[in-house]
Amino acid sequence: MLQLHRLGGPVFALNPDLIERAEATPDTVVTLVDGNKYVIQESLDELVDLIRKWRSEVIAIALSMNGGDGGYNALTSGPAQWHTSEPAPHARHLGSAPISGSNSSVVALHPRGV
Repeated sequence: MLQLHRLGGPVFALNPDLIERAEATPDTVVTLVDGNKYVIQESLDELVDLIRKWRSEVIAIALSMNGGDGGYNALTSGPAQWHTSEPAPHARHLGSAPISGSNSSVVALHPRGV
């Protein structure tokens, strides 16, 4: 969460994933995806820097949780342990099977014919 200062008001925490846009008009106005707007003391550049820092910290923490790579295989865009000849662990429990006719480890979201 970002800690921001309302213009003429208290500090508040904001989830940056909910930001749709931010404008400098000349005050910085943050518009959320639900349409709520906040006028903040931070400049647009400061807000962007805070968001970059927050996102980089989230990624750094995630990567440090599992020996430096977070268990994530960037080449296949998914958790490394799922990219085997076996379907993903959660898919086996749901009764899914790999897509027939392929050698990949892609798991169908819905069994064919459904």
